[in-house]
Amino acid sequence: MVVDDHRLLAEALASALKLRGHRVLAAAAPSAGAADLIVSRAPEVCLLGTATPAEPGVFDPVVRVKREKPQVAVVVLGPVPSPRGIAAAFAAGASGYVRQDERIEGVERAMMKARAGEAAVAPQLLQESFTELLNPAAEPDDEGARLLQVLTPREVEVLVRVAEGEDTRLIAVGMGIAPSTARTHVQRVLMKLGVGSRLEAAALAARTGLLERAGGAARGVPAQPL
Repeated sequence: MVVDDHRLLAEALASALKLRGHRVLAAAAPSAGAADLIVSRAPEVCLLGTATPAEPGVFDPVVRVKREKPQVAVVVLGPVPSPRGIAAAFAAGASGYVRQDERIEGVERAMMKARAGEAAVAPQLLQESFTELLNPAAEPDDEGARLLQVLTPREVEVLVRVAEGEDTRLIAVGMGIAPSTARTHVQRVLMKLGVGSRLEAAALAARTGLLERAGGAARGVPAQPL
């Protein structure tokens, strides 16, 4: 099972896993109720996405799943974590932690390890996290804020809609613009972010926290004639 608040990421990952021979019970993007869904379906492994691994309470669904369905192995998909984020995930009962920009082969390896009862976390990820713990940066680079400054308000709205799984037609309808204009906006967003696909753009935005910063504001941008 794949659960992530960003439907595009959940469905894309589920499709990739199906192509590699895995049976996927569901690909869901609940704004709430993740624990209810996982407990009701009781998969062998659940890939649970989060953009804020260090936030208090973010792993409460993992705690409940392990309490009610201890046989379910939960692998967290998240951004480059702080040591606190990794510790919180495992303390809640997670079986693994995988970066959202990991290749599908890495996600698959983590699933296999978790299903076998092993801790599924890349040694390099642990090393990076503990290096940060021992040598904290005085002013860590805020990549999400930097990206937000690169995009115009209209492009931010386009990025949010892309991450929500909207295609060009839906973006055009939702923003009151022509499909050709929507397509141009999407291409500009991809170019500014330095990525080659909508999926990569959504993953980058989720990993850096840009979506959480921009989501509400982007929806508040009034349609303008172009």
